[in-house]
Amino acid sequence: MTPFEDFSFFIYLLIPIVPAVLLGILGAAGKVRAMWVLLSTLGMLLLIGRPLSVLYQMIGYLMFQWIIVRGYLSYRLKAQDKNLSSIFYLVIFLSILPLAAVKLNPTVIELGFWQTVVGFIGISYLTFRTVGILMEIRDGLIKEVQLPDFISFVLFFPTLASGPIDRYRRFVADLDKPLNRREYGELAIQGMDYIFRGFLYKFIIAYLINKYWLDPLNHSFGFLPTLQYMYAYGLYLFFDFAGYSAFAIGVSYLMGIRTPINFDKPFISKNIKDFWNRWHMSLSFWFRDYIYMRFVLDSAKKKRFRNRYTASYIGYILLFGIMGVWHGIQPQYVLYGFYHAGLMIGFDYLDRQNKTRKFWGKGPVWDLLAILVTFNFVMFGFLIFSGRLF
Repeated sequence: MTPFEDFSFFIYLLIPIVPAVLLGILGAAGKVRAMWVLLSTLGMLLLIGRPLSVLYQMIGYLMFQWIIVRGYLSYRLKAQDKNLSSIFYLVIFLSILPLAAVKLNPTVIELGFWQTVVGFIGISYLTFRTVGILMEIRDGLIKEVQLPDFISFVLFFPTLASGPIDRYRRFVADLDKPLNRREYGELAIQGMDYIFRGFLYKFIIAYLINKYWLDPLNHSFGFLPTLQYMYAYGLYLFFDFAGYSAFAIGVSYLMGIRTPINFDKPFISKNIKDFWNRWHMSLSFWFRDYIYMRFVLDSAKKKRFRNRYTASYIGYILLFGIMGVWHGIQPQYVLYGFYHAGLMIGFDYLDRQNKTRKFWGKGPVWDLLAILVTFNFVMFGFLIFSGRLF
């Protein structure tokens, strides 16, 4: 069963949520709430992981990642050479290997006489969480990882399927943090607000867009139908995904976990950088922190490029190229990634040139124009992403 896809899932949600609310009202200690988060996550895993073959894959995947994390943490704590990169790259490779196998062959992998369906819902987001732990272990920010916390973090059921992507240290801090009745009450009210917003976005607005605008265009071709499809698909994608994210955040809040938000009014962005600070924020910030910034800083440290902008531009190509391939190896996803890399590079160049040549000015009219231009560039990117052009 896919989380938040139909109303029956919300009936099952009452099983973990009702006791969580009671614990919050009673002001239960952080350890008690942490135990309930763990038990709830394991219990909901039995529901989400149906059929049993999928459940077995998820458990096997979790144990595989746990061995990698524990092994690398033990190595880092004992190793004399803390900067040895070969071991780090090896564990990163091993951690993303199952995801790479899914992306390259999403149906079946043959293992001798035995065949298994590879991949399960949420494997991409689970991989991001474990890779984030490995990177912060390398940075010396994580000194210990307990198995119960690891399970709760990686498999946290509200965010299992499609995020948002949390960070281990922040998540564990919420697990351990004591909440009195007033603090939990405020958090629960915010959580209910997110849940109602999720119903509005996903089950009303996204449904209406899909039924009365997007779906009829699936059989109409030509310039004008494709233009309409571009806007319909972009808006549907936002409201459907933002609705899901609102559900995930709202349920997390009811469980006492402040899962980070994923969307912040992305369609009022004034430029493409502003857009990526508002759209799918947990993913874009993850890529920014763990890929782009590390590449740029490492390039500056090793003096790879004479021009400091070169490292930034190659970093954008690397970041969005990987982001595109992460969605899939089909042409539309790869092109989507490079399209946004080009937008980021182009905007950065024009923004620097604008300081002397004044391509655009300031004020409400310019802001509105910037929003409209950015909106249309973004929508064309969604048209590429949709695969309709292919």
